[in-house]
Amino acid sequence: MEETPLFREVQRFRQPWIWALLGGSALLVLVLGPVTWGGLLVVGAVAGLVYSLRLETEVRADGVYLKLWPLHRSFRRMPWSEIERYEAREYDPLREFGGWGIRWAPGKIAYNVHGDRGVWIERTNERSVLVGSQQPDEFVAAIDEAAQ
Repeated sequence: MEETPLFREVQRFRQPWIWALLGGSALLVLVLGPVTWGGLLVVGAVAGLVYSLRLETEVRADGVYLKLWPLHRSFRRMPWSEIERYEAREYDPLREFGGWGIRWAPGKIAYNVHGDRGVWIERTNERSVLVGSQQPDEFVAAIDEAAQ
């Protein structure tokens, strides 16, 4: 039986600008010449993928767990032994990481869906991780509780 997490957050890509961009793309495909079913199919597939994406974050007794479904089928675990330091912070997703989703930069990786707040986790021998969160203070409080 799976343990109950001390903290759980599920975030989805539901920003209006994303849907306006996808809708505008579909409209362009329809307006610019004969309807290309291939173009509409691609826009529909991208919209379906974006709609299904969700970032799941959990703090459990043995570490921090992350999953960006459907890209990750199972959780990625960061055990307490790998976590050196952590803090809630604000960040600029575009400037620091080039956008949203799973983003890599030298020496760090970000898992973010929307917003500009999250938890920065410095790891002992691996890349530091920024986990976007709409509840960063609760996230850090759960880590404080579990890591003791």
